[in-house]
Amino acid sequence: MRECGVAFGTSGARGLVSAMTDRVCYGYTAGFLKHMADQGEFSAGGDVALAGDLRPSSPRILAACARAVRDMGGVPVFCGYVPTPALALYAFGRGIPSLMVTGSHIPADRNGIKFYRCKGEVLKADEAGMSAQMVDLDRGQFDADGMLAVPEALPPVTDAATAYRQRYIDHFGPGALTGMRIGVYQHSAVGRDILATLLRELGAEIEVLGRSEVFVPVDTEAIRPEDVVLARDWAAHCALDAIVSTDGDSDRPLIADETGTWLRGDVLGILCATGVAATSVVTPVSSNSAVEACGRFGAVRRTRIGSPYVISAMHDELAAGSACVVGYEANGGFLLGSAIAGKAGTTVALPTRDAVLPMLMVLTANAPSVSAQLASLPQRYTFSDRIVPFPPEAGARLFGQLTAGDDAARIALQTQLFGAFAGAAVSVDLTDGVRAHFAEGGVIHLRGSGNAPELRCYSEGSTEAEAVALNAQACIAVKALIGLA
Repeated sequence: MRECGVAFGTSGARGLVSAMTDRVCYGYTAGFLKHMADQGEFSAGGDVALAGDLRPSSPRILAACARAVRDMGGVPVFCGYVPTPALALYAFGRGIPSLMVTGSHIPADRNGIKFYRCKGEVLKADEAGMSAQMVDLDRGQFDADGMLAVPEALPPVTDAATAYRQRYIDHFGPGALTGMRIGVYQHSAVGRDILATLLRELGAEIEVLGRSEVFVPVDTEAIRPEDVVLARDWAAHCALDAIVSTDGDSDRPLIADETGTWLRGDVLGILCATGVAATSVVTPVSSNSAVEACGRFGAVRRTRIGSPYVISAMHDELAAGSACVVGYEANGGFLLGSAIAGKAGTTVALPTRDAVLPMLMVLTANAPSVSAQLASLPQRYTFSDRIVPFPPEAGARLFGQLTAGDDAARIALQTQLFGAFAGAAVSVDLTDGVRAHFAEGGVIHLRGSGNAPELRCYSEGSTEAEAVALNAQACIAVKALIGLA
């Protein structure tokens, strides 16, 4: 791990494709299965489910992972190129470990591997357990570049997509979207055809939009300007009730209202939590504060950014006896921690990011439009952007300054840095990065990325224009502070 630079981020192991050699991916997979064996969740002869996204590097990495499964005495079950939650649903239902080869929303020169235990995501404690494993990488099967000398053939595809679609047909009922016209922005998302088929099966008329055979790094948390323009153009010319899409591995949703305005993922999470009648909501510190202000939920818990932290807090809420526990992230990924009632019976929990449940909850809500559902919430607006490139040494300098001293010193520094446009800082939260609240109602949150050399900047205001302006000005101030202007 030290040699290759491929490290655990907020969601699995990720790195440059050039660094993710077959040897590295083999090592990670073998370490995962050895840790699962220590935990009593894997033994020789056991199945291990695998799937991947549509990046050019995914088939090669999948083959290296499959070789590791076989060498560890397991049986690779290849579920094809399907959404991450479809793989998870398949594996959880069978009580077997699984892994997804995906870099999610990051560019195609990077990729990753996301690991799952038999009934849930690998958490931070598991990452430490995997990292501590001793793995034999000297079997003579890798060439000087760390690639398999003899390529591994993936087994025939085992269908995981049908059960994933059926889950939502059973929950919402056939015909649930009858009369709706929905645009499906497909780009290079692995679930693009599954999503289109599901919407048709639910009765919608669909318009396929923006399909690409070249990988497009759609980030549901930092929507590209070109995607903003595309959605508005499609809405203006196609007479749509909504537009839906996902990120690369189709576990994070995007939905636009009838005007082509993309909903923020944290607002979508509030609407979905409302739809499932959640009693406890867990969400990272970066999410929109309307979740507390709306007063719809018995408990709201804030965590560090990343689904492992959200899931850990969801476990705590379940242990405390909360009737319906859910989690969501600012990227829109929704985690269902409790079983809920559907049209055809009980819909089982799926405690990993899912894109389909939140978009369908909004599309089937008893409301005149998607925009009307937005209007029902307290009007707090979030925006996020990033500074790219942002070298690791720049991040070390920045956070070294922002976290120095006591709380009063940190508040004073935030006022000095951002006060000219945000006003006086009143508090600083160090849960994940540095999140400052200002007397005039604004929020500025800075955090280094665990996946790429970039700085994430989140902002919140009482209007959309205020949130966008705070973000832009904060990025300028940060660049000036560390000499990147």
